[in-house]
Amino acid sequence: MEVKLHDIGEGMTEANINHFLVKVGDVVKADQPLVEVQTDKMTAEIPAPFSGVIKEFTVSEGETIPVGSTVLLMDHEQVKQTGGERSISQTTQVLKKRRILASPYTRKIARENGINIEEVVGSGVGGRILDEDIFLYMKGESHTSQQPVEESKSVTPAASKESGTKTIPFRGRRKQIASKMSQSLRTIPHCTHFEEIDVTNLLSWKDTMKVSGGSISVGAYFIKAISICLKEFPIFNARLNEQEECVELQSHHNIGIAVDADEGLIVPVIKHVEGKTMKDIHREMKTLTINAQEGKLTMKDIKGGTFTVSNVGPLNGSIGATPIINEPEVALLAFHKTKKRPMVNDKDEIVVRSMMNVSMSFDHRVVDGGTAVKFTNRLRDLIEQPESMLLELM
Repeated sequence: MEVKLHDIGEGMTEANINHFLVKVGDVVKADQPLVEVQTDKMTAEIPAPFSGVIKEFTVSEGETIPVGSTVLLMDHEQVKQTGGERSISQTTQVLKKRRILASPYTRKIARENGINIEEVVGSGVGGRILDEDIFLYMKGESHTSQQPVEESKSVTPAASKESGTKTIPFRGRRKQIASKMSQSLRTIPHCTHFEEIDVTNLLSWKDTMKVSGGSISVGAYFIKAISICLKEFPIFNARLNEQEECVELQSHHNIGIAVDADEGLIVPVIKHVEGKTMKDIHREMKTLTINAQEGKLTMKDIKGGTFTVSNVGPLNGSIGATPIINEPEVALLAFHKTKKRPMVNDKDEIVVRSMMNVSMSFDHRVVDGGTAVKFTNRLRDLIEQPESMLLELM
């Protein structure tokens, strides 16, 4: 029986074989991890779909293979059980069981809760078992229908390269980023709005908080301020459903934070920001950023975003940009570097202030420019007057 590389989630097309966790001749149990792979977004383990004996590896460590490729071969009939060898009738019964489509994280949830995943009916594409299916099963509920398993996609041969040309790999996360960015630009009519914000008072507030032992990053404040703005302008926390001819306003503020990792940009998501304190956001943002840079994110960490933030200011090299929207979201807001500049105050006096530029790209099919200006004006007010946030949090 073949064990293949299946789609772990988020539309992956290929993965790199990091290393095998078993060797030829090993007896393994169903759901036991067999091989560790690296996708464009995360490191994951491919579990055994059934109990058996490892017969042969069909790929090598370090090799990049497309979804649907056979990773190794297993034999049912050589598995020893308590009381003797597995009988032919038992083997036949196992072979008749459906193939289980589920991510490693979903399988982990099932294992930790003592659930036999083979008894769970999946509601995902091709009958894939989702996290929600496990939770429904635990409640004594389940879905009643399954979809047929999709066939794996064919792979286009790589183009030939000129002799002597130096190359760098274009695969994994870099290839996935290219695909998503191209799709976003083809689909969404982007429009970018620019604004400058005085962050002098906010930086002073941050220093005061640090002295009093309540250190909170400016980024956490930005994210909480954005959540307040999304509450007032829910059109930016939405998705366009062209098939149903409607705009779906999302009930929670799941804000993605773009992280510049070694292998390329990745966007972990802080869930339910509207119900979290700035301290909660600060801690979670720090953890997600570290895990993103160390390649430790799970599929749960990167799914479900409704709005994305890109904070390129710390890179100290950007005064503006035209960010590409993280489809199917409606908008993306980028914070650029802060620089001290001479400004004219209300008394016509020239004063030195810490100024920061922001750029906001939005889907012009869903939102007009006037609404985008109102959104950034509200955000500017919250950032320039940090004490106003207290009124919003009461």
